[in-house]
Amino acid sequence: MSQTTSTAPERTVEQRRRRVLAASLVGTTIEWYDFYLYAQAAALVFGTTFFPETTPAVALIASFATYGVGFLARPLGGIVAGHLGDRIGRKQLLVGSLLLMGVATLLIGLLPTYAQIGIWAVVALVVLRLAQGLSAGAEWGGSALLSVEHAPAGRRGFFGSFTQMGSAGGLLLATASIWGVQGILGTQAFQEWAWRIPFLASAVLVVIGLVIRLGVEDAPEFAKIKEAGAVRRLPVVEVLRRHPRGVLVTIGLRLVQPAWFSILTVYSLTYLTNARGDSAVGIQSLLVVGAISLVSTPLWGWLSDRWGRRRIAIGAAIGIGVAVWPFFAFLDHGPLALVWLVFLVGMNVLHDAIYGPQAAWFAEQFPTDLRYSGVSLGYQVGSIFSNGLTPLLAVVFVELGGGSPWILCVFIGAYALLTSVAAVFAKDGGSDDVALAASEDVEAELDALVEGESAAARA
Repeated sequence: MSQTTSTAPERTVEQRRRRVLAASLVGTTIEWYDFYLYAQAAALVFGTTFFPETTPAVALIASFATYGVGFLARPLGGIVAGHLGDRIGRKQLLVGSLLLMGVATLLIGLLPTYAQIGIWAVVALVVLRLAQGLSAGAEWGGSALLSVEHAPAGRRGFFGSFTQMGSAGGLLLATASIWGVQGILGTQAFQEWAWRIPFLASAVLVVIGLVIRLGVEDAPEFAKIKEAGAVRRLPVVEVLRRHPRGVLVTIGLRLVQPAWFSILTVYSLTYLTNARGDSAVGIQSLLVVGAISLVSTPLWGWLSDRWGRRRIAIGAAIGIGVAVWPFFAFLDHGPLALVWLVFLVGMNVLHDAIYGPQAAWFAEQFPTDLRYSGVSLGYQVGSIFSNGLTPLLAVVFVELGGGSPWILCVFIGAYALLTSVAAVFAKDGGSDDVALAASEDVEAELDALVEGESAAARA
């Protein structure tokens, strides 16, 4: 009798956790599928489709500029979602962000070209990219917190990595869809009209994501704050006033990893085309490393729970700062048959070591009542300077270097140094002492917050 009573609630908790992990993985996979699909289309198609009256170099710069516009909108999406997410809950924001991303991606697939409606095609493309940016800005923080706040003690890194796996899943789906359409219909058809097919297919994925995501609940620690009426009136203002260090650290931790990711997944396709006349080998390599990331990302999250987040991140950041030099040398002169191996080291070892633990690490920098605002603001502001600008700056830097990527390599190295400094000053919830203290302090933090609000109400 007692055994049945004690195990039933435990099964319910485990079922809830599995549903949350599925919602985090599937939802963010669909979000990043849409986002990365645009990035790869910008590298392969949009220059000639929407900017045909310019030189190839200018068209590519303009195409990557529209890609970067999405990152400019992400902090606004993060601020709005952080404010609402810290007040009404994580689930509602995640449903809304998925809908917004899906509609924007579908409309890009239906968008007339520059040859059909002129400059209005470019205007519409920018507006829809802004909508994607707002959605992405809202998505990551809520998904990360939903998974991390449902995690048992000592497993935040592993649980949070399911949100991070969505990036690999989205990359894999986006790359596979482009590669598949090109393979079936041919490169010419892809350039002319078939590039629209992966964008239109997003509608089906969004419906699947919504069905899963509507079945999740907010974590008990946030539900307790909400039920007690202890939510903050202006959480974004509060997090800037009370936790500026956490915001700055989070921004710093977001510099080298997204910049390196942009080099691997976006700019390398253009670079291989220009240097070797072959982007197909890059797309095929991304398929390989994207599939492996579905395993390596949670592996690094799991390792961060045991080794600590800081030492892993610093080692990987230094590795990226060094590896970027031979990476471009290999793209220039190395055997194309081994490009996948170079991408594997760059993505699954160096990149995923930083990215896998990020959801848990960023959440650990802020208290529960301000966490959505804090992680969203730091994550998205850092993304502007790294992920958003890197493909555009890469084109400019290589042009300034006379075709040599040395300026770009120095740029990535500087970001590696800044990320290492930020890691030194970050709270490390993966170390045993900090993790234990954090788990013991959660209830005290919530009780003090609820009691404070109750006392204020009585006064």
